[in-house]
Amino acid sequence: MELEIKERRLKDAFPLSLRIPEFERPYPEKEYHRRLTGVNHLILVAYLDGKPAGFKIGYERDADGSFYSWMGGVPPVFRGRDIARRLARYQETWARERGYRSIRLKTRNKHKAMLRFALGDGFRITGFIPKNPPDESRIILEKTLQ
Repeated sequence: MELEIKERRLKDAFPLSLRIPEFERPYPEKEYHRRLTGVNHLILVAYLDGKPAGFKIGYERDADGSFYSWMGGVPPVFRGRDIARRLARYQETWARERGYRSIRLKTRNKHKAMLRFALGDGFRITGFIPKNPPDESRIILEKTLQ
């Protein structure tokens, strides 16, 4: 099986966001446009044997040298093949080459797999936003780019 990561447009990545079961109420396409228009951003799509198998979208949100890894996922049928990690590596390399000093992300307390992935990938918890119920609380993580 051949995995290829490509820089793409929103129309290529957005349909994948609708195939991620953890996104209970997926953002509409117009929210993606709102966040990405007029800012430096990166849209990645992973292809496994030519089939779209995952995506990762980030943008410059804060003017502090960080790149915000906003949205991404791998549909269940493609999980367990290192796709998320390969997407993350591509995003980190891209951000480093453009002078960003860190990658920042936010996830919900209930997304344990995402928390394990981020912590195992060198991110550290830098903030917490309490919500009710507690599983909806947001955890902010950041990874310094070397």
